[in-house]
Amino acid sequence: MTINRVASYGAQYLDAETLEHLKQTLTDLYGLKGSVFEQYVKFWSRLLHGDFGPSLAMFPTPVMEVISTSIPWTLGLLVMSVFIAWLIGNFIGGIAGYFSEKRWAKVLSVIAATIYPIPYYFMALILIIVFGYLIPVFPIIGGFSIGMQPSFSFSFIVDLIKHAFLPSLSLIIVGTGWWFLSMKALSSTTKSEDYVQYAEAAGIPQSKILFGYVMKNSMLPQFTNLALSLGGVFNGALVTEYFFAYPGIGQTLYMAVTNGDFNLMMGISVFSIFAIASAALVIDLLYPLIDPRVRYR
Repeated sequence: MTINRVASYGAQYLDAETLEHLKQTLTDLYGLKGSVFEQYVKFWSRLLHGDFGPSLAMFPTPVMEVISTSIPWTLGLLVMSVFIAWLIGNFIGGIAGYFSEKRWAKVLSVIAATIYPIPYYFMALILIIVFGYLIPVFPIIGGFSIGMQPSFSFSFIVDLIKHAFLPSLSLIIVGTGWWFLSMKALSSTTKSEDYVQYAEAAGIPQSKILFGYVMKNSMLPQFTNLALSLGGVFNGALVTEYFFAYPGIGQTLYMAVTNGDFNLMMGISVFSIFAIASAALVIDLLYPLIDPRVRYR
């Protein structure tokens, strides 16, 4: 829709001078003032300042205001889900890798290999059917109950957890499968290292070998993967938010796509790229604190 068409809607109610002022205001608002090169320079100037313009679907609300409203929900849901899946998957996977010949370890490996390929949204659909209809225990839509005012009260926090339980569980189940398999593979390889064989021959307690030698050294690559997972909270897991109508970035992105809100789509995409790059940078800077073999010079 051109600026002239937008301005023409109010032409019958405005005089020529006011209409021209409205046209100039809209032209400047959408970054269409000046030549193409000038528009390009102004676009990058606004982009570097975090100004993506107004949301076309929620005009005239700025894109950054829309994102800042949704991002706490996504961070609270996805970051906690990633952490929980990471802890559970690595702990169980490390033990299963060390005792890889045990029957229970093989059974867990089969279960994890079955769960891991399941898409997040398919797992969400299963949980909705089971706990939303067959066994209606948890709410299946929204971030909190209708009519409840956000606060730090006990009742609101409990309601918040109940609404976040199913979307979080869908992410934890699938995520745990991946962390289990990767940690099991790492710990199985570490178990065959010479220093582990020497520790076993020296009669060091098995629990100390497991946690002090095998799991401790196997965890190093997992810290890097954790940083990338945290930076990628804007990945396909956002579809889960749409399934549960959760008021996060996923729901906002779906609304932007369906409404053709290009400014909002661009803002979310840039935010996603920045998050992944920042997470990778932070883990590179902190890695010497995790791995004593790496030192700054």
